[in-house]
Amino acid sequence: MSDGTPKPAGGQVGLAERRTDPRYNFAAAVEITDEKSGIRTSASVSDISQRGCFVEMDSPFLLGTETTLRISKGTDTFEARARVVHSKTNGVGLLFTAVAQEQLQILEKWLRPFRQKEWLVLHRHRTQRVLLQVPVRVSGRNALGSPFEEEAQTVVINANGALLLLATQMNQGQTLTLLNIAAQQSAECVVAYLGQHHGQRAEVGVGFLLPNPGFWHVTFPPLDWTRP
Repeated sequence: MSDGTPKPAGGQVGLAERRTDPRYNFAAAVEITDEKSGIRTSASVSDISQRGCFVEMDSPFLLGTETTLRISKGTDTFEARARVVHSKTNGVGLLFTAVAQEQLQILEKWLRPFRQKEWLVLHRHRTQRVLLQVPVRVSGRNALGSPFEEEAQTVVINANGALLLLATQMNQGQTLTLLNIAAQQSAECVVAYLGQHHGQRAEVGVGFLLPNPGFWHVTFPPLDWTRP
Protein backbone atom coordinates (compact mmCIF):
# COMPACT_ATOMS: atom_id res chain seq x y z
CA MET A 1 0.00 0.00 0.00
CA SER A 2 1.15 3.52 -0.75
CA ASP A 3 0.84 6.70 1.32
CA GLY A 4 1.00 9.00 -1.70
CA THR A 5 -1.37 11.90 -2.22
CA PRO A 6 -4.41 11.71 -4.51
CA LYS A 7 -3.51 11.92 -8.21
CA PRO A 8 -5.78 12.96 -11.08
CA ALA A 9 -6.81 10.15 -13.41
CA GLY A 10 -9.24 10.75 -16.23
CA GLY A 11 -11.01 13.58 -14.43
CA GLN A 12 -11.08 11.68 -11.16
CA VAL A 13 -8.87 11.48 -8.10
CA GLY A 14 -7.44 8.09 -7.11
CA LEU A 15 -6.88 7.89 -3.35
CA ALA A 16 -3.95 6.21 -1.64
CA GLU A 17 -4.65 2.83 -0.15
CA ARG A 18 -2.88 3.18 3.18
CA ARG A 19 -5.20 4.93 5.61
CA THR A 20 -3.41 7.58 7.69
CA ASP A 21 -6.52 9.69 8.32
CA PRO A 22 -8.54 9.27 11.52
CA ARG A 23 -12.03 7.79 11.36
CA TYR A 24 -14.98 9.73 12.73
CA ASN A 25 -18.37 8.49 13.93
CA PHE A 26 -20.74 9.40 11.14
CA ALA A 27 -24.34 8.25 10.66
CA ALA A 28 -25.73 8.36 7.13
CA ALA A 29 -27.73 6.30 4.67
CA VAL A 30 -25.81 4.61 1.84
CA GLU A 31 -26.71 2.73 -1.32
CA ILE A 32 -23.92 0.33 -2.24
CA THR A 33 -23.74 -1.65 -5.50
CA ASP A 34 -21.57 -4.67 -6.33
CA GLU A 35 -20.11 -3.66 -9.72
CA LYS A 36 -19.76 -7.26 -10.93
CA SER A 37 -23.14 -8.71 -9.95
CA GLY A 38 -25.15 -5.50 -9.96
CA ILE A 39 -26.57 -6.31 -6.53
CA ARG A 40 -27.68 -3.09 -4.85
CA THR A 41 -28.09 -2.81 -1.10
CA SER A 42 -29.39 -0.07 1.16
CA ALA A 43 -27.38 0.19 4.36
CA SER A 44 -25.93 2.62 6.92
CA VAL A 45 -22.53 4.25 7.31
CA SER A 46 -21.22 4.22 10.90
CA ASP A 47 -17.85 5.91 10.45
CA ILE A 48 -15.99 7.81 7.74
CA SER A 49 -12.51 9.16 6.95
CA GLN A 50 -10.74 10.88 4.07
CA ARG A 51 -10.07 7.53 2.40
CA GLY A 52 -12.89 5.23 3.34
CA CYS A 53 -15.84 4.30 5.52
CA PHE A 54 -17.48 1.42 7.36
CA VAL A 55 -20.89 0.26 6.15
CA GLU A 56 -23.15 -1.79 8.39
CA MET A 57 -24.85 -4.55 6.32
CA ASP A 58 -26.89 -7.66 7.12
CA SER A 59 -25.22 -9.56 4.24
CA PRO A 60 -21.69 -8.15 3.88
CA PHE A 61 -19.93 -8.26 0.50
CA LEU A 62 -16.85 -10.44 0.14
CA LEU A 63 -13.32 -9.13 0.59
CA GLY A 64 -12.06 -7.45 -2.59
CA THR A 65 -15.51 -6.68 -4.00
CA GLU A 66 -15.47 -3.56 -6.19
CA THR A 67 -18.43 -1.31 -5.51
CA THR A 68 -19.99 2.04 -6.21
CA LEU A 69 -21.67 3.87 -3.37
CA ARG A 70 -23.96 6.83 -2.73
CA ILE A 71 -23.87 8.25 0.80
CA SER A 72 -26.72 10.61 1.61
CA LYS A 73 -26.88 12.99 4.56
CA GLY A 74 -29.23 15.94 4.67
CA THR A 75 -29.28 17.58 1.26
CA ASP A 76 -25.82 16.27 0.26
CA THR A 77 -24.97 13.07 -1.61
CA PHE A 78 -21.44 11.73 -1.94
CA GLU A 79 -20.64 9.27 -4.74
CA ALA A 80 -17.47 7.19 -5.18
CA ARG A 81 -16.04 3.87 -6.24
CA ALA A 82 -14.77 1.75 -3.39
CA ARG A 83 -13.28 -1.68 -2.65
CA VAL A 84 -14.04 -3.94 0.31
CA VAL A 85 -10.80 -4.13 2.29
CA HIS A 86 -12.19 -5.94 5.32
CA SER A 87 -15.41 -7.83 5.91
CA LYS A 88 -17.10 -8.60 9.22
CA THR A 89 -20.35 -10.23 10.21
CA ASN A 90 -21.97 -6.83 10.72
CA GLY A 91 -20.58 -4.97 7.71
CA VAL A 92 -17.66 -4.02 5.48
CA GLY A 93 -14.76 -1.60 5.53
CA LEU A 94 -14.51 0.27 2.23
CA LEU A 95 -11.52 2.03 0.70
CA PHE A 96 -12.40 4.84 -1.71
CA THR A 97 -10.61 4.06 -4.98
CA ALA A 98 -11.83 6.87 -7.22
CA VAL A 99 -13.58 10.10 -6.29
CA ALA A 100 -14.47 12.92 -8.67
CA GLN A 101 -13.18 16.34 -7.66
CA GLU A 102 -16.64 17.78 -6.97
CA GLN A 103 -17.42 14.81 -4.73
CA LEU A 104 -14.29 15.46 -2.68
CA GLN A 105 -15.72 18.85 -1.79
CA ILE A 106 -18.78 17.18 -0.25
CA LEU A 107 -16.57 14.78 1.71
CA GLU A 108 -14.45 17.68 3.00
CA LYS A 109 -17.61 19.50 4.08
CA TRP A 110 -18.58 16.50 6.21
CA LEU A 111 -15.10 16.03 7.70
CA ARG A 112 -14.44 19.71 8.46
CA PRO A 113 -16.25 19.98 11.83
CA PHE A 114 -14.66 16.75 13.08
CA ARG A 115 -11.17 18.00 12.21
CA GLN A 116 -11.72 21.34 13.87
CA LYS A 117 -13.02 19.73 17.07
CA GLU A 118 -10.10 17.28 17.09
CA TRP A 119 -7.56 20.06 16.59
CA LEU A 120 -9.05 22.17 19.39
CA VAL A 121 -9.01 19.20 21.79
CA LEU A 122 -5.36 18.43 20.99
CA HIS A 123 -4.34 22.06 21.55
CA ARG A 124 -6.42 23.05 24.55
CA HIS A 125 -4.10 21.61 27.22
CA ARG A 126 -1.35 24.00 28.23
CA THR A 127 0.88 21.03 29.16
CA GLN A 128 0.86 19.92 25.52
CA ARG A 129 1.79 23.19 23.85
CA VAL A 130 4.57 25.75 23.82
CA LEU A 131 4.24 29.42 22.94
CA LEU A 132 7.16 29.75 20.55
CA GLN A 133 7.86 31.66 17.33
CA VAL A 134 9.46 29.30 14.83
CA PRO A 135 10.16 30.56 11.28
CA VAL A 136 8.36 28.33 8.77
CA ARG A 137 7.62 28.25 5.06
CA VAL A 138 4.13 27.13 4.10
CA SER A 139 3.31 25.96 0.58
CA GLY A 140 0.41 24.35 -1.23
CA ARG A 141 -2.69 25.78 -2.83
CA ASN A 142 -4.74 28.68 -1.56
CA ALA A 143 -8.52 28.81 -1.19
CA LEU A 144 -8.87 29.51 -4.93
CA GLY A 145 -6.73 26.52 -5.90
CA SER A 146 -3.65 28.51 -7.00
CA PRO A 147 -0.14 27.48 -5.87
CA PHE A 148 1.35 29.64 -3.12
CA GLU A 149 4.34 29.84 -0.83
CA GLU A 150 4.50 32.05 2.26
CA GLU A 151 7.00 32.55 5.04
CA ALA A 152 5.51 32.92 8.51
CA GLN A 153 6.09 32.24 12.18
CA THR A 154 4.32 29.93 14.56
CA VAL A 155 2.37 31.28 17.53
CA VAL A 156 1.89 27.97 19.33
CA ILE A 157 3.49 24.60 18.65
CA ASN A 158 2.98 21.06 19.92
CA ALA A 159 3.64 17.50 18.80
CA ASN A 160 0.50 17.47 16.69
CA GLY A 161 0.89 20.73 14.77
CA ALA A 162 0.90 24.47 15.24
CA LEU A 163 -1.04 27.71 15.18
CA LEU A 164 0.21 30.12 12.50
CA LEU A 165 -0.62 33.60 11.26
CA LEU A 166 -0.99 33.54 7.46
CA ALA A 167 -1.89 36.19 4.91
CA THR A 168 -2.92 33.56 2.33
CA GLN A 169 -6.58 32.58 2.49
CA MET A 170 -7.06 28.95 3.52
CA ASN A 171 -9.90 26.43 3.52
CA GLN A 172 -10.41 23.91 6.29
CA GLY A 173 -9.42 20.40 5.27
CA GLN A 174 -6.85 21.36 2.64
CA THR A 175 -3.38 19.85 2.72
CA LEU A 176 -0.22 21.97 3.08
CA THR A 177 3.52 21.41 3.27
CA LEU A 178 5.18 22.94 6.31
CA LEU A 179 8.96 23.58 6.33
CA ASN A 180 10.84 24.24 9.56
CA ILE A 181 13.34 26.68 8.02
CA ALA A 182 16.05 26.36 10.68
CA ALA A 183 15.96 22.55 10.72
CA GLN A 184 15.25 22.21 6.98
CA GLN A 185 12.64 19.60 7.84
CA SER A 186 9.30 19.29 6.02
CA ALA A 187 6.01 17.64 6.91
CA GLU A 188 2.55 17.36 5.38
CA CYS A 189 -0.26 18.84 7.42
CA VAL A 190 -3.94 19.65 7.12
CA VAL A 191 -5.74 22.93 7.85
CA ALA A 192 -7.90 22.03 10.82
CA TYR A 193 -8.83 25.40 12.30
CA LEU A 194 -9.47 28.95 11.06
CA GLY A 195 -9.49 31.65 13.73
CA GLN A 196 -9.47 35.39 14.19
CA HIS A 197 -7.85 37.95 11.89
CA HIS A 198 -4.91 40.04 13.10
CA GLY A 199 -4.53 42.83 10.57
CA GLN A 200 -3.69 41.28 7.19
CA ARG A 201 -3.11 37.83 8.67
CA ALA A 202 -5.44 35.22 10.13
CA GLU A 203 -5.01 32.41 12.65
CA VAL A 204 -4.59 29.06 10.92
CA GLY A 205 -4.33 25.86 12.91
CA VAL A 206 -2.54 23.04 11.13
CA GLY A 207 -2.23 19.43 12.23
CA PHE A 208 0.34 16.89 11.12
CA LEU A 209 -1.10 13.87 9.35
CA LEU A 210 0.72 11.84 12.02
CA PRO A 211 2.13 13.08 15.38
CA ASN A 212 5.60 14.51 14.75
CA PRO A 213 7.14 15.76 18.05
CA GLY A 214 10.67 15.85 16.58
CA PHE A 215 9.68 18.34 13.90
CA TRP A 216 10.16 21.38 16.14
CA HIS A 217 13.43 20.25 17.78
CA VAL A 218 12.24 21.38 21.21
CA THR A 219 11.45 19.52 24.44
CA PHE A 220 7.78 19.70 25.35
CA PRO A 221 6.64 19.93 29.00
CA PRO A 222 5.76 16.54 30.55
CA LEU A 223 2.10 15.58 30.86
CA ASP A 224 2.18 16.12 34.67
CA TRP A 225 3.73 19.57 34.37
CA THR A 226 1.86 22.44 36.04
CA ARG A 227 2.41 26.16 35.66
CA PRO A 228 4.38 27.61 38.63
